[in-house]
Amino acid sequence: MAAGLVWAVSELSAFGHYTGVYGLALEHVALSQRRATDIVAPVVFDYRGVDTLGEEFILFAAAVGTAILLRGQRGETEAEQSGQRAQERAEQVRRPVRALGAAMTGPTVVVGAYTIAHGHLTPGGGFQGGLIVSAATVLVYAAGQAVAFRRVSPEPVLELADGVGAAAFALVAIGGLIFGLAALHNFLPLGTQSNLLSGGMLPLLNLAVGIEVAGAVTLIISEFVDQTLLRSRR
Repeated sequence: MAAGLVWAVSELSAFGHYTGVYGLALEHVALSQRRATDIVAPVVFDYRGVDTLGEEFILFAAAVGTAILLRGQRGETEAEQSGQRAQERAEQVRRPVRALGAAMTGPTVVVGAYTIAHGHLTPGGGFQGGLIVSAATVLVYAAGQAVAFRRVSPEPVLELADGVGAAAFALVAIGGLIFGLAALHNFLPLGTQSNLLSGGMLPLLNLAVGIEVAGAVTLIISEFVDQTLLRSRR
């Protein structure tokens, strides 16, 4: 296996000498057509945007399926017991850990939001930024603040974010049809290159995906944490 890996790596093209025809063609047309300095953004949300729409709804279905399956295994009384267990575990977490988790949560959300907002300008985007935002949930739970998190972001809010993000992507996608164009065809001003408000509809699609990914992944994490707390109590 090691020999095969070395052989595969040795056959890679030299760094900075990309020879893919598809990539070279996009390099010449994407910047002028969409004014997005991150070429990946117009590829993901424009040239192959239908694939991305399908991928987003796959994640949406996964989050909904996870919630249905796990909630079906516990009743209302058991859900209350998992909350009590979370409170008990919070008291066992040392204060420095709780303070560190609380201190890192805010910056993590800011980095995630920045990654989403600048996805058409720099490497990143809605998928990556949404995952970073949802990572803040892990910090909250690791710091023993599951109960506090539920008060700030209850499950209905996470479900709403998941649904709104998925629906927003679909609505922007059909915007081109409303204006007599093709689905996912840009219908907004392209703006000035390298500005935050540029790239036409790319920032809106990044935002929609970021909301959906953050809501879906956070909902999945929340459901598994509740299930773990319930099992540990048993």
